[in-house]
Amino acid sequence: MRPVGPVKAVLFDRDGTLVHDVPYNGDPERVRPVEGAREAVALLRARDIRVGVVTNQSGVARGLISGTDVRRVNRRIDDLLGPFDVWAICPHGPDDGCHCRKPQPGLVLWAAGRVCTDPADCVVVGDIGADTEAAARAGAHGILVPNARTRPEETEAAAHTAPDLLTAVRSLLDDPAPDGPAPDGPALDGPAPDGPAPDGPAPDGPAPDGPAPDAPHDGGACSGQRPATTAPAPSGGAPDPCRRPS
Repeated sequence: MRPVGPVKAVLFDRDGTLVHDVPYNGDPERVRPVEGAREAVALLRARDIRVGVVTNQSGVARGLISGTDVRRVNRRIDDLLGPFDVWAICPHGPDDGCHCRKPQPGLVLWAAGRVCTDPADCVVVGDIGADTEAAARAGAHGILVPNARTRPEETEAAAHTAPDLLTAVRSLLDDPAPDGPAPDGPALDGPAPDGPAPDGPAPDGPAPDGPAPDAPHDGGACSGQRPATTAPAPSGGAPDPCRRPS
């Protein structure tokens, strides 16, 4: 499976992909973008490709950081790299049984819907296997950019890898597909990992019981304009991607 048209949105993992990984970071002053991050995001914006962030923040569930800490760090990243079109955040722990925590597809589905884009036209860029697995489960495409914490088996299993963030983004914009360029814009080079449709079970069985994440294009919210707000935040009354609005 690969996009038949242009890539319309790129969703980045946060820690270890856009910025250097500081475990459970709640201090904006410790935020340091990885090399090439600013240029990579700028290249996408110049092509009018939506950009977003999909990030697990289990430190909230563990009581190590607060939702306010997460939002402060995210604002710092916006300050350094330019504002992202959507922030999708999972504040849950690995045993909470939510549908949004990667490798579950909820964050990818929520973010794609927020920017009015079909998951099949989205690319997820991350540094661990959970990122690319979440992409596959959502029906999106994944690129792994390995670093020191990426396990060798994750790199070996990835259908698409890049040595750094800027190379990953340039491959979406510049490389033709093996059988020629996409009909009307940049497309991901080669097939994405096989995975179920967004509304089917995950490869290793059904997702945990609980409310499903918001489906893309629910409620007719898409207007072709960039979202006026970023979301969701892990606490403080902002929407939770694990729950449908009442």
